Amino acid sequence: MYSTTDFKRGLKIEVESTPYEIVEFQHFKPGKGGAMVRTKLRNLLTGRMQDMTFRSGEKVGRPDMETREMQFLYRQDDELVFMDMTTYEQLQLEVDALGDKAGFLKDGQECKVLMYNGSPLDIDIPLSLVLVVTATEPGAKGDTVSNVTKPATLETGIVVQGPIFINEGYKIKMDKRTKEYLGRE
Repeated sequence: MYSTTDFKRGLKIEVESTPYEIVEFQHFKPGKGGAMVRTKLRNLLTGRMQDMTFRSGEKVGRPDMETREMQFLYRQDDELVFMDMTTYEQLQLEVDALGDKAGFLKDGQECKVLMYNGSPLDIDIPLSLVLVVTATEPGAKGDTVSNVTKPATLETGIVVQGPIFINEGYKIKMDKRTKEYLGRE
């Protein structure tokens, strides 16, 4: 069991037999009565966002989850196929269940797959990834004003904004949460 004092971003909790991930939380004290914790939760089964308020010190469940080391094999229609690195068992996960994370997966990439009651729920990939730029327009000569960006298509198919000087074939480091350019490799 978790208490509201254990709350932090990314913590997985279970409320009424449903697993949630804490996206945001805020402790507050109303004019009268005890302190409260206002949270924004993401339902791990449906992906929907939900606001919930808990009394300070209230207990919530710990979901039955495990993490497995897996390798992303390939994309098949709207499903992603992963292989367990120890048992060589393959499993599918829908693209919609992952949101933006699916756009940063490349064939052969190792990641951690979050399992809930034996079925795949979510993946955990590094916060920053090095990807190759496959398509971008050349920058205009003399356009050197700071913070000028242009769209760049990466090897995984995702389109991000990058600085004007990057060209096709460059390896760039990207932040998967914000899709921001972090640097050149």
